[in-house]
Amino acid sequence: MRRNRCAKILATLGPATSTEGTLEALIRAGADIVRLNFSHGSFEDHRRRYDLVRSVERKLNRPIGVLMDLQGPKLRVGSFVGGKIKLETGNHFQLDMDPELGTLERVRLPHPEIFRAVSVGTDLLLDDGRLRLRVESIAENVLITRVIVGGVLSDKKGLNVPNAVLPISALTEKDRRDLVFGLDLGVDWVALSFVQRPEDVEEARTLIGGRAGIISKLEKPSAIEHLNEIIDLSDAIMVARGDLGVEVPPERVPILQKRVLQACQQAGKPVVVATQMLESMVQAPTPTRAEASDVATAIYDGADAVMLSAETAVGQFPVEAVAIMDKIIQQVENDDYYQRLRDNRRETPEGTAADAIAAAASQVAQTIGAAVIVAYTSSGSTPLRVARQRPSVPILCLTARQRIARRMAIVWGIHSTVVGRDISSFSEMVEMATDRVLTEGFADIGERIVVTAGVPFGTSGTTNTLRIAWVEGKDGPWAE
Repeated sequence: MRRNRCAKILATLGPATSTEGTLEALIRAGADIVRLNFSHGSFEDHRRRYDLVRSVERKLNRPIGVLMDLQGPKLRVGSFVGGKIKLETGNHFQLDMDPELGTLERVRLPHPEIFRAVSVGTDLLLDDGRLRLRVESIAENVLITRVIVGGVLSDKKGLNVPNAVLPISALTEKDRRDLVFGLDLGVDWVALSFVQRPEDVEEARTLIGGRAGIISKLEKPSAIEHLNEIIDLSDAIMVARGDLGVEVPPERVPILQKRVLQACQQAGKPVVVATQMLESMVQAPTPTRAEASDVATAIYDGADAVMLSAETAVGQFPVEAVAIMDKIIQQVENDDYYQRLRDNRRETPEGTAADAIAAAASQVAQTIGAAVIVAYTSSGSTPLRVARQRPSVPILCLTARQRIARRMAIVWGIHSTVVGRDISSFSEMVEMATDRVLTEGFADIGERIVVTAGVPFGTSGTTNTLRIAWVEGKDGPWAE
């Protein structure tokens, strides 16, 4: 089950991937971590899929990460007499709190926060940006707007307010219930939707209490304005291009994607590129050339992971979608241009012992032609710092903590494996490392490996040791 690539694949589970056979095929095809989308499905649905993941994990003896994606606040208009209306460009249209069914002239907007946050001239987007209204006057719980881009508007369509910071928590009551369920289930990552400001991440971190990693989804322009603070407070970042592409002009999305990826690499935080990557494969067995190019661009730009949504959740060809994404990533990573980009993108180490060791491990591995870098960890910090350096060889993460092995499944270049115990000496460190690289197929007898760890062993955040080891046969391993 060793991957021949560094970037990871995140696959969403759904009706199309809810049997053990299909899920196993998905993992064998290349999925490294799976997503449970809490915008859909019942607790029982998610529990059943989670149990299937753990069953496949045991069968394949490979740590598989599970991400729960919280729905977040969903801003929607009310319902209409007859189920829909047609908004004519240039006409006035009213949004208010009246619970009566909507008409050609008005509809309910059951979100009082919006009335307080907008101002005259604010644009409101409806139905994923297909319709646009502009606020012309504001009264108490009443907005008079002009239709800038008209069209058909049906019941409970979504509403976006791109240029306003709304006084709404990123966590709804539904999210809080879902979070309790997911954490008790044992998810490894929590994706936080509707992040607008650093305080949203701080609130989630308090509730999660270290039981899972936090992925902040960037889908609001206000989050981009606080990008560095949000990255600092998060364990990983997701570029949620679908909602982001509604809130900002589409020509800005590629630029923002590159900006976010660069900032995450500088900070050493994993970053996922998501939404519509192979969208046509919901119904077709092969992607478009533009989609293949989109996936490749994310890899060239240094993404830790790329995500499949409807393609694997409800698509007709979920395994094929993962397989072609795997092929695209491998092709890119074998390209000389990608390798030059990776080498040029290597970050300057921060002034810490951990970064000094991580940078040295990458340089030493390249200089001596090592087969692999082995990173011992109890918290995940050592392999994360090594991955930040984008070494030219794989990173084998050894940990006695299964939850850490699963969490590392989203990080570039890291292959995780669970060992039976924490190490207690340098000789044991080298012996276990050489044994595992042989078992996992990362080195052959006679090759050299680089080993990093923290002393005292088993203590979080103490990366301070580097060893070069020879993988020997008859006489066993030895190191310097």
